[in-house]
Amino acid sequence: MAHPLFTQRIAVLATMHHKEKAIAPILEQELGIQVIVPEGLDTDAFGTFTRDRERPGTQVEAARLKAEKALDLTGETLAIASEGVFAPNPSFPAIPCNRELVLLLDKANQLEIVGQEFSLETNYSHTTVQDFQAALKFAEKVGFPEHGLVVMVSQSAKHPDEIFKGITSERQLLDAVTLALERSPNGTIHLETDMRALYNPTRMAVIEKATLDLVKKINCVCPVCSTPGFELIERRAGLPCGLCGLPTFLTHTALYRCQKCDFSQEIFFPDGMEVADPAQCNYCNP
Repeated sequence: MAHPLFTQRIAVLATMHHKEKAIAPILEQELGIQVIVPEGLDTDAFGTFTRDRERPGTQVEAARLKAEKALDLTGETLAIASEGVFAPNPSFPAIPCNRELVLLLDKANQLEIVGQEFSLETNYSHTTVQDFQAALKFAEKVGFPEHGLVVMVSQSAKHPDEIFKGITSERQLLDAVTLALERSPNGTIHLETDMRALYNPTRMAVIEKATLDLVKKINCVCPVCSTPGFELIERRAGLPCGLCGLPTFLTHTALYRCQKCDFSQEIFFPDGMEVADPAQCNYCNP
């Protein structure tokens, strides 16, 4: 059942890249809200994947700025914004990963709730080429034309005349590569995947999962004041080994806290395991 704080309210979604396709159906069905997209909102002002505009602050801070701008434009009190990051996997740097956030900002109730998804499902990639055939080979590897491409005169290009975005056909790719090579000082140009949601269905699917996580967090309510977003703030290691009983690095307890009344609660065995496999024990399996 939808939480009464959100039922029949209008939520303004801060996007210019069609993220409503992934976000709106879920929020409308699960929260009972009406999602609208504001006109005239330039979310590129809060950072671009092509780096010609730097992102202000952290991933959460950028999403919050988008949401606040959407509220300023519309006069509404409920906003949704998302922000994505693509980077090497911390454990396996050769493998790229995608972290998506979907933030709900409720000015009427002074609430901020963030859903997220960390995924290895991404076509995020880049290369340098010196001719069209090499560009086409890269394009085929990253799921073109269903996934868009960006062609840049150089990786550090900032001027609009040096960056060609949203390329989704072989003709567009040929034209962009030809122009970029003409403007390149050294005969080498930079290609990368277009990670904007409307040109990247793989990323759009991750945004959808982050939205589902947002709904899950909203539906986790404070047992004292019933405020949504009773959030996990800390995982504490120490789950005992099933063989020797010594603490392991696996989670033993999870701490949840309400952002409204500040009530906190410690939950034992949040992952459904009361003991750890001895293979995860530094004593039994050094």
